[in-house]
Amino acid sequence: MTGEAPFAIRKRSLSVAGHPTSVSLEEPFWDALRDIAAGRGVSIPALVAAIDRDRGGGNLSSAIRVHVLRHALEEAGRPAAVPSPEG
Repeated sequence: MTGEAPFAIRKRSLSVAGHPTSVSLEEPFWDALRDIAAGRGVSIPALVAAIDRDRGGGNLSSAIRVHVLRHALEEAGRPAAVPSPEG
């Protein structure tokens, strides 16, 4: 990552619910998503599929960022100040 912007967008291809898709996220979000998935004992595609099911429309990359933020807030013992996808 030498010489690159620290928050450069990384596009990765995944299979979500049996459908190929690509997701663009900053590297810190990919790192956090990997940690969350590992902590839950699931793969990144399985976690993204769950986020996709619960997002209620809208952009998948944004839904992933919000999920990571909610997780971080919960881990910090703070109530999630971000509304759930259900409203």
